[in-house]
Amino acid sequence: MSEREGLRADSTHFTLGGAPFLILGGSIHYFRVHRAHWRDRLLKLKACGLNTLTTYVPWNLHEPERGVYLFQEQLDMEEYIRLAGELGLWVILRPGPYICAEWDLGGLPSWLLQDKKMKLRTTYSGFTSAVNSYFDNLIPRITPLQFKNGGPVIAVQVENEYGSYAKDEQYLSFIKEALLSRGISEFLMTSDNHEGLKCGRVEGVLQTVNLQRLSGDVQHLAEMQPKKPLMVMEYWSGWFDVWGEPHHVFTAQEMISIVRELLDRGISINFYMFHGGTNFGFMNGAVDLGSYKPQTSSYDYDAPLTESGDYSTKYHLLRNLLSTYNKEPISEPPAVQSRRAYEPVVVSHYISLWESLQCAETHFQADDPVSMENLPANHNNGQSYGYTLYQTDIYSGGELNSRNHVRDRALVFIDRELIGVLDYRTQKVRVSHSKSERTLSLLVENCGRVNYGPALDNQQKGLVGDITLNDVPLKKFSMYCLDMKTSFINRLQSLKWMPVGQKPTYPAFFRGTLVVDQPTDTFVKLPNWSKGVVFVNGQNLGRHWSVGPQKALYLPGPWLKSGDNEIVVFEELKAAETIHFAENPEYSKTVEAV
Repeated sequence: MSEREGLRADSTHFTLGGAPFLILGGSIHYFRVHRAHWRDRLLKLKACGLNTLTTYVPWNLHEPERGVYLFQEQLDMEEYIRLAGELGLWVILRPGPYICAEWDLGGLPSWLLQDKKMKLRTTYSGFTSAVNSYFDNLIPRITPLQFKNGGPVIAVQVENEYGSYAKDEQYLSFIKEALLSRGISEFLMTSDNHEGLKCGRVEGVLQTVNLQRLSGDVQHLAEMQPKKPLMVMEYWSGWFDVWGEPHHVFTAQEMISIVRELLDRGISINFYMFHGGTNFGFMNGAVDLGSYKPQTSSYDYDAPLTESGDYSTKYHLLRNLLSTYNKEPISEPPAVQSRRAYEPVVVSHYISLWESLQCAETHFQADDPVSMENLPANHNNGQSYGYTLYQTDIYSGGELNSRNHVRDRALVFIDRELIGVLDYRTQKVRVSHSKSERTLSLLVENCGRVNYGPALDNQQKGLVGDITLNDVPLKKFSMYCLDMKTSFINRLQSLKWMPVGQKPTYPAFFRGTLVVDQPTDTFVKLPNWSKGVVFVNGQNLGRHWSVGPQKALYLPGPWLKSGDNEIVVFEELKAAETIHFAENPEYSKTVEAV
């Protein structure tokens, strides 16, 4: 295999090993799928008639602190690529460093934002030096897995949709060189939407296009790159969801008719997503093209394989279609994994957020409020995700004004009594008058950093400037880092939890025990709860929020164990007495993707 010629684009068709090759790809991100399910999802991709896996590589998970690299267990990218190869799939790798992906900060680590002059996705030295260090660690893991070395990686993407950002003409050349100089020798490509194609070019790299419906995009690409193969790198099989708006769907019949037309024209295609999976924990991104909208924990995407790995109508129709484009018969799809709706769990104990502060890793005092990223947490890499509590004393009442410095949402308390919520829309709260000393607390949530568009450089979270009381900036803050890592949830167990018979003080953590005989996938539902986060055996499943559209959180069976399983729900405003389970997801309302 090492003697053979890799992916080439010398005419209007790709060749691989010297033979004509049509790329039939599907995106499944290893970091959105429990490792125990990787094989199942990849077998389902292959059984649909696809020949190539594409995946992003998330820098912010692989280098959570400067110089600390994680590539084990759930983040074992190399094992994922090897597994694809073992199953007979080729791999197109998209290592970024920026990946968009509806992922916090488009996959860039938040510690980059500690630099006040930072210009992300440019040749600014503070950014390029960080990329160089990361690539020094990442790329040597990829090179042995290249086609020329007998591995499955046939192509590598240079950055991601840079034509839509295009702030530095030298940047794509820098990324291309960063790949080549470290030993990437397989085929290189870029990907852009229609508008981005003009500014997304780099010498010697094939351009591909991203789209959902046909409206001249492919023709535009063909005119820009005559006598080259055409590829839709992201054929959007559905769309992502944001909190407070409907769940997006894209009809199977419409998708199939467009895919048939592309294939009849000999155009290579990659389904984005083929299987979306889940934004576990706090890793969802956000949209801000004028107004800030955080994305949901579910990344179902209305893709051919559902969030929990089920076959959809899209899958079956697509398999039927692709069987006519495959020279050999395609494999039988694996059996569907069972799920269970466990009996409801009764909440037994709670502990208030105020009591939990003694378990916070970082408690810091300063005259002015400090953004999450600049808190002296995580070995001075700052706080990346979760909540931060800001406290100061006040001696009067009046108008509290955030001056739009809350990122992204704050619960406001006076002496631990909730008086209001501050966010992008609501920037003022009335504080009752009193001359006695009172404690003002703001629990600020990072709801997810923007992952696409011009706002990337301005994604600091927490309090990013002064807040005023009667136009006077407040001073002397105590700040608590509440990133709610597994270690924090485990430390909470040593505290004295109260039985729920007593009226809880909110916000609070609520605890219940799920007894399991055989661990099986399920969905967690919280009817009549309000907003917060769900943890199972210390694992952060993601956020729950009654505004929808997501009404159930996917819980992979491998995170459960036979016997007692501890479920902790952080709840900001209103808890119910029970935690429910379901076999299937639930959405409050749906809308057609446009």
